Amino acid sequence: MTRPFVKMNGAGNDFVVVNALDRPFTPTTEQVRALGDRDTGEGFDQLIAIEPSETGDAFMRVWNSDGSAVETCGNALRCVGWMLMQASGADTVTIDTLGGPAVASKPNDGLGEFRITVDMGAPRLDWRQIPLSEEMDTRGIELQIGPIDAPVLHTPGAVSMGNPHVVFFMDHTPDDAFVRGSGSLIEHHPLFPEAVNVGFAHVEARDRIRFRVWERGAGLTRACGTGACAALVATARRGLTDRKATVVMDGGEVVIDWDEATDHVFMTGPVEVERTGGLPF
Repeated sequence: MTRPFVKMNGAGNDFVVVNALDRPFTPTTEQVRALGDRDTGEGFDQLIAIEPSETGDAFMRVWNSDGSAVETCGNALRCVGWMLMQASGADTVTIDTLGGPAVASKPNDGLGEFRITVDMGAPRLDWRQIPLSEEMDTRGIELQIGPIDAPVLHTPGAVSMGNPHVVFFMDHTPDDAFVRGSGSLIEHHPLFPEAVNVGFAHVEARDRIRFRVWERGAGLTRACGTGACAALVATARRGLTDRKATVVMDGGEVVIDWDEATDHVFMTGPVEVERTGGLPF
């Protein structure tokens, strides 16, 4: 008996989405890895299960392509939100995750039905909330790569958007080799007890950030929604950008708005349905 899935992406960050509202979905780590392999499986950055929730419209469970379970995924929240609103006809849905609840809605920006806004909640900025292994000012933590007197990277910002992020501020957009090398080195640094997503932000203007990311458990991806939120929060805290900016990633753009009145971060961006298929388990 096969299980239907929908292959979707948000700004190039791609997912296999499974409806588990009526039938439990409990893949093993090996099954997730095999399914995520882009050469022999379906291929994805994250595997998503939509499950029942007692407090929201649904619960979103997330696995990375390496088989690890993670708290949340911003681009997947847009995709799941779109699916739930399409099914119910509602304009707003609440999605629970291990990283906390998020509210998805249809924006009134006139740019088409395949755009969704997600209220990601307030960023978590205390060192214990990231979490870090020791107390630091998260505007610029004590971390560097390279020689002590001439580091290649240093003093990144740290933010949790329901999952941990570190954001380096750069004067250029790094290439693939740099992102892979630096990201893989930092992902499991002892400073991050739960590992970390590693972002590289090049501020092009006060309302525009070029952003690349090494995702914890997935590697170099074309986009990361929570990473885009973290990039805006980190750069705004350093005075490099305003509280609203377009974040440009390899797979597309999202608009991030860190609302001053509520302290919540709102992310608006595209949703794309690629295809459907069936899983053998």
